[in-house]
Amino acid sequence: MPVESSHLVAARQRIAQAYAPDVFTAAGRSIIEELGHHLAAAQASKGSVLNWRSPGENDEDALALLSAPRPTDGAAFVNEVASMVRLTVARGQTLHDPRYIGHQVAPPLPIAGLFEAVSSVTNQGMAIYEMGPWATGVEDAMVQTLGQALGFPAGSFAGFITSGGSLATLTALLTARNVALEQAWRRGITAGGGAPPVMVAHSESHYCVTRAAGVLGIGSDHVIKVELDDRSRMNPQSLEVTLTELRRKGHPIVAVIASACSTRTGAFDPLPAISEVCKRHGVWLHVDAAHGGAACLSDRHRHLLQGIELADSVVWDAHKMLHVPALCTFVFYRDPRHRYCAFEQDAPYLYDPTAPFLADHDSGLKTVECTKRAAAFGLWAAWRLHGKQLFADIVESTFDMARRFHDLLAAADDFVALHEPMCNIQMFRHLPAALRDADAKTIGAFQLQLRRRVIESGRFYIVPGKWEGHGALRAVVMNPLTTEAHLKELLTTLREEGTKIIAGG
Repeated sequence: MPVESSHLVAARQRIAQAYAPDVFTAAGRSIIEELGHHLAAAQASKGSVLNWRSPGENDEDALALLSAPRPTDGAAFVNEVASMVRLTVARGQTLHDPRYIGHQVAPPLPIAGLFEAVSSVTNQGMAIYEMGPWATGVEDAMVQTLGQALGFPAGSFAGFITSGGSLATLTALLTARNVALEQAWRRGITAGGGAPPVMVAHSESHYCVTRAAGVLGIGSDHVIKVELDDRSRMNPQSLEVTLTELRRKGHPIVAVIASACSTRTGAFDPLPAISEVCKRHGVWLHVDAAHGGAACLSDRHRHLLQGIELADSVVWDAHKMLHVPALCTFVFYRDPRHRYCAFEQDAPYLYDPTAPFLADHDSGLKTVECTKRAAAFGLWAAWRLHGKQLFADIVESTFDMARRFHDLLAAADDFVALHEPMCNIQMFRHLPAALRDADAKTIGAFQLQLRRRVIESGRFYIVPGKWEGHGALRAVVMNPLTTEAHLKELLTTLREEGTKIIAGG
């Protein structure tokens, strides 16, 4: 036998060291310990919420570490792992701090994060069943559990997980397009000289709807927005008028997109009435429940989703109100036959003709992804270990805290609550005495400047918004550890930073 070169011997030694279970175990303990310290400090609000540094600074430091000296032995390796974890959490967002009241991104349940690590280390890819058989079983179990929670009868619906709400919305609307325009997959969208196809949406629908329209060849200009009522919900009477007029003009209608809830204000559309209008016009109803789907788990708030089981398709982000790591989004079809309507593909190197009974468990037939990560492990573990009640508790706690925040705003003479919250989203403005007589543009600009000061200070994290065309502030109580005391402190912080702006400081 030929003797291996010293180069190959050294290469094999390095590879063996990189995969060594004992080194991995020691590094894993170090990671868990550092993350435990991080969670304790975050929950006690001992640091900054947003560890603000300019993008250029972070780019430079991350790049510099790539060329720094490598660890020379196992102990040095573990020490460097700990150092890298400390750096990572010290330079990022601190979602587990109760003062994080910003985007609709959850502080994940810690146990869910650990099971995401199990998924990542074992790399249970999912395109066909045999690539990730247990991952497929776990996903199917969660699809059935959550689908029934929404109100779909057991065994009567279909669903799957995909990578985020935007991709889920695209997939569901692609299905709707192929059902409405039967030859579109193979022949493309051709108006044939007639009126172009359209989609009809809640006028504050997430921007992924217009993105999907562009990708699907419908065009963002052909997303027709429906008027809202005084609570920012889709108006069923306006929807009736819109669909009637579109039918009169000969437009093929791909889908109506309702919100449960809307991104900006958290408004839940009246789904029973909207469903009735869609049924009367023979139009596919899609419901964006990315944020609000979890309301079905709470007896107190389930009424907000009344009628969702009448939708043809629903999307629900588990990485929002189910508090698992991103990305994990469910797509549901009321009619299980629609699960194969999104795509037509022929991939003999993947799909085994000798086992056609496995096709229903091959995720690659239903999703944009071919190889797909096993995204359900974290949710499955949290549901198994904590139970459904914990998720109901999180919904009720965060929804209640937004209502308390609304009451604090209403009781203050220098704040304005811009709407009543239906969930855990509240838009508002700070209006100090010096700005009482200012015009809307000046007041709006002040809100955005104020937010920038607050988040860069690290004291709180909230997000910007618009109300009637001008700047506003938006708080989303995602952290179930946020208390009324934190919300009062937020108002104090806004007042203090606002005073500095007005004083020119």
